[in-house]
Amino acid sequence: MRPFLIMVAALTGTALGFPASGAKADDASWGCQVLLCAASQNPSWHGVPYCVPPMTKLIAAMKQPGFSWPICHEAKAGKPGRENYEDCPAGTTVGYSPQGDNGWRGEPDQCIKTVDVCRSPIDRNANMRQSGMTIGRSFGNGRDGCIQQVATPRPRRADPYFFDIPNDQGVKERFWFNLNH
Repeated sequence: MRPFLIMVAALTGTALGFPASGAKADDASWGCQVLLCAASQNPSWHGVPYCVPPMTKLIAAMKQPGFSWPICHEAKAGKPGRENYEDCPAGTTVGYSPQGDNGWRGEPDQCIKTVDVCRSPIDRNANMRQSGMTIGRSFGNGRDGCIQQVATPRPRRADPYFFDIPNDQGVKERFWFNLNH
């Protein structure tokens, strides 16, 4: 929370041309208000009464044709990024749901893991004695192989938007937020 308070003081104070002693967050530009509110973590902007009006204004403006994100130039953060999905777990890769016959790929909404689904010879022999099934092992010769890819849905982020805001040393810190009412 301390870096956020320092950033609030900097953006609403001398960085905006106001003396630090008389600075108010209300004096900040709309872009800086949005940035400050989006960066609020505990509570999120939803729980900060000051933040509700500028964020509600932003949500309404986003629905208008020709919307342009309000920028806080003093913070050097630019426009926010957006990542709808969480990272896939270790040992998996990002995959795409099939979306039609034209070769168009959908969103990267799957986590893919490559697994060997064939059993060891001991397990296979025991299974054949119990069920009478024969399991053929093949590796890429046109039949069902032992190596398969298993897809699981990739979790969606609760807070898909983010700002990368440089601190006073120039190191960017990522602040996640959502635009849900």
